[in-house]
Order: sequence, then structure tokens, then C-alpha cells
Amino acid sequence: MRRTASPLSLILLGLGAFLLVLAPMLAWYVEPRAKRTPVDVDITTVFKGKGSYFDTEKIKTVHDKNLTITRQVRGDVADSEDSGRAVWDVSTSVDPDKSLPAADPHDSLQWTLERWVTDRKTNAPVHCCKEEPYFEGEAYLKFPFDVEKRSYTWWDNTLGATVPLTYRGTKKVQGYEGYRFTATVKATKTGTRQVPGRLVGQPSRSQVIANEYYANHGIELVADQRTGRIIYAAIGPRKTLRAPGSDKDATVLLDSERIAFTPATQKAQVKLADDDSSRLKLVGETLPIVAAVLGGALALAGIALVARGRHDDGANGPGRRGESAEPDGPNSGTSPTALQSSTM
Repeated sequence: MRRTASPLSLILLGLGAFLLVLAPMLAWYVEPRAKRTPVDVDITTVFKGKGSYFDTEKIKTVHDKNLTITRQVRGDVADSEDSGRAVWDVSTSVDPDKSLPAADPHDSLQWTLERWVTDRKTNAPVHCCKEEPYFEGEAYLKFPFDVEKRSYTWWDNTLGATVPLTYRGTKKVQGYEGYRFTATVKATKTGTRQVPGRLVGQPSRSQVIANEYYANHGIELVADQRTGRIIYAAIGPRKTLRAPGSDKDATVLLDSERIAFTPATQKAQVKLADDDSSRLKLVGETLPIVAAVLGGALALAGIALVARGRHDDGANGPGRRGESAEPDGPNSGTSPTALQSSTM
């Protein structure tokens, strides 16, 4: 009788084959599709620092004051699902201590409301869904997934143009390592504003169309390599007024050498980055490796059991396994009577 493969060997072979197929699927199919910018976001980040600003009550620039920038990002889930894009509404306010907490964002020193639309896979800007403002570049609220050690273009909304970010190595934020990028912005005209002449050194004129200029002492961004999430940000904005035709600042509207993420914001951003990165690593690296190693081991064990069963069948010959060939056994070829006659 020929022996068939045992149920255990078939189970091990089947499970091993399944895991060997699952491993590349996780790495090459599931993980790339998990790298999508989320749409159901509701995140608030806070920057703090010291600087100068134009006090409209005192009608002059005051210095060495606390400044707070609050940015709230909310995803428009309905529009995101309809368009297949990441649609985020972004509210940003700049406040000195006296306007905090602001019951109405219009009470802030500065306030903007924007709508950002990006491709969920590449993070590239998409011009649809009532986007405001029109923007370009590779990074703004986040970097693309799998950040590289190279220069990126960052959209500076105050400038209304992109700024080249230079890769500066790695930096740890709250014990978590990310890629660091820096940039500066030289003084650039960004618009005009009608103001009293005395604000730009022309007291004899009641109103003047002054030029607005913007510069940035330094931009520093630290991004999580896997997810592109910004875990640390610092900026040094400077906004001024100049008289028509002048190349000198006449009035400072806002100036700070450095306004940066608060420690609480850093911790919150690091936790989000760590959680998202860990999930992507689990799907893209850990599970595929475990599945490949375990699948290979189970498949080999199943093959070994099948081979062992076949070897045992051949070793026992054509008879039934375990049959005895002893003379006195029930299958002996010599009868007891014959033996007795020969010895008597």
C-alpha cells in the first residue's frame, strides 16, 4: 500500500506558500497604497517667539513683545472624497499677548484663511476645489512621503512664491530624528498699501501708496523621513513699509528673528509622525520580512515531512509496515508439526 502525504505536511506547505505570496504583496501593493495624505485631519500648531509689531492703538512699532502664531488645519472630507484629493482648510493668526485668546480671528494682528489642495500620493499642488491661494512647490504643510536628502521648493504664502530649501542633515526633535532643511528670503516687494504719509517719512502728505516688503531671517523645517510630516518649524518673518521709490524700510509692521513650534506642538507632531511612520514600516518592512522568513520555514518543514513519508514507505518494502518475519510468528513458513517430527 502506498502512503499519501500527511495532513500536517499539507497544512504547513499551504500556509508557507500563502505567506510567501503575502510578503511581496504587502511590500509592493499594500504599503504604497497606504502612503496617502490623510483627509480627516484636525490639527492645531502653535509658534511662539519675541519680536516687533505695529501697534494700531499707539500708531507706532513696539518692540520685544511676545508673538504667537496659531495655525489650524482641518480636512474637508466631503470635498476630498468627491475629488480624490487632499482638501485642507487652513486658518492662520498672528497675535501679541493682548489679543490672546482672540474671540474672533479678525481681532488678531494678522489673520488669513486658505484652502490647500494636493495630490494625496505625491503632495503636488492640485488646482481645483476652490483652492485659495494658487500655490506651487513641493512642500508647505508637509513634505512628500519618503523625504530625500536634497533641496526642495517650499511655498511661502507671504512671499507668494516658492523658496528653495537646502538639506542640512538630520536633527532630533524631542528625541525623534528628522531631516533638516533651511532657507532665507531677501527683502522682496509683495504689494502696496495706502497709509498716512508720516508712516513712510512723508508727513506733508495725508495718504501715500506705500510699498510692502517681506523678508525672512531664516526658515528651518525638520521633517519625518517616511511620512513627510513636519515635526519642527521656525521662521523669522519681517514685514515693512517703504515710501514709493525708496529702498529703505520706513515702518516695521512685523519683525521677529525666530518664531518656532512650542514644545507642546513639537511633542504632538512627533507622536503623529512616529505613529504614522511605525504603521508604514510595519506594512512595508516588518510584516513582509516576517512573512517571507516564516513562510519559507513552514514551506521547508512541509516539504521535509512529505519527503520523510516517502522514504519510510520505501524502507519497509512492499509488505505492510511493521509485519514480523520471525519463524515462530504467525506468518512463519514452517509449521509447528514439521518441527516436532524432525526432533523426535
